[in-house]
Amino acid sequence: MNVPPPLPPQSPPASIPNYLVWAILITIASLFFCCIVGTIPGIVAIVFAAQVNSKLNAGDTAGAQRASGTAKLWCWITTGLCALGLLWTVYFVSTGGMARYQEMLQQIEQSRELQQ
Repeated sequence: MNVPPPLPPQSPPASIPNYLVWAILITIASLFFCCIVGTIPGIVAIVFAAQVNSKLNAGDTAGAQRASGTAKLWCWITTGLCALGLLWTVYFVSTGGMARYQEMLQQIEQSRELQQ
């Protein structure tokens, strides 16, 4: 009776980061700096970040690594959009903001009235 020895229990890799905190914080920040454009990829990042631990608990190490990498990618995309939104906000405020925009619209309207 040759019975093979039992396989040692597989432990998950020491650390597969889930990036959940980063995903949540950057999604909240995107609401303030670039509205819905940055919020959508932030939500995608949260979804993939939330999958990492559940896949690890199910023993799907490869799936957890894929979810972790995808969450990290979407976090970087959201961070980039947030940075662009912040730069746009700084530019908009430094050039006069909404008051300057309304002034330009009034000038355009006045020039159209003069042409008629």
